Amino acid sequence: MTNTNAAHDEPHGAGLSSRLNWLRAAVLGANDGIVSTAGLVVGVAGATPQRAALLTAGLAGLLAGSMSMAAGEYVSVSTQRDSQKAALAVERRELREQPEEELAELAGLLRERGLSDDVAREAAEQLTRRDALRAHASEELGIDPDGLTDPWHAAGASFLAFTAGALLPLLAVVLPPQGWRLTVTVLSVLATLALTGWGSARLGAAPVGRALVRNVGGGAVAMAVTYAAGSLLGAAGVG
Repeated sequence: MTNTNAAHDEPHGAGLSSRLNWLRAAVLGANDGIVSTAGLVVGVAGATPQRAALLTAGLAGLLAGSMSMAAGEYVSVSTQRDSQKAALAVERRELREQPEEELAELAGLLRERGLSDDVAREAAEQLTRRDALRAHASEELGIDPDGLTDPWHAAGASFLAFTAGALLPLLAVVLPPQGWRLTVTVLSVLATLALTGWGSARLGAAPVGRALVRNVGGGAVAMAVTYAAGSLLGAAGVG
């Protein structure tokens, strides 16, 4: 006998969307760490072969980038969370002061989903008795009152994702012998960008080929430009 519960035990709705958003943010954060740090260390490598200079530049870029990502994500999510809380406070007040109007509004929203007048009214009454605020937050505002994103979690996730991505080019440029540093860094970065491009395309249900070209091509251009700039500075006696 088929286990019906097991067969249909899959994520739906806001929970799935939230997890996909987190995964997409992690992939993009790692991608930013790879490209920005690779551009930085390859540029420095064009100016000087000294391992100490490469390590210093790479670590500075890693820390600056990860802190910037974390701070930006904290501010962004905090602003979104404050807006959601304000909207929930307004909805809570309206439910307290205008319960009948809010019930009619909820029934109207359900009718827009395709329910008949009678069914929509009955469903609105049941949802209101169960949890009026949650029903209105979901149908009217698209908010889960218990699922507001924590800005500290978002900041921490961005920090870790960027750091994980930035470590690859940093280690690739300082660990190999001098003659292999640039080759190892470029090849490892391009291979990883291909992987993150594939991952972002799969998460977004987008064409994989285009994502690979954009990701790998963008990283290659970034490294080429910074290496050229570093080489010019090195030729001018800087480094």
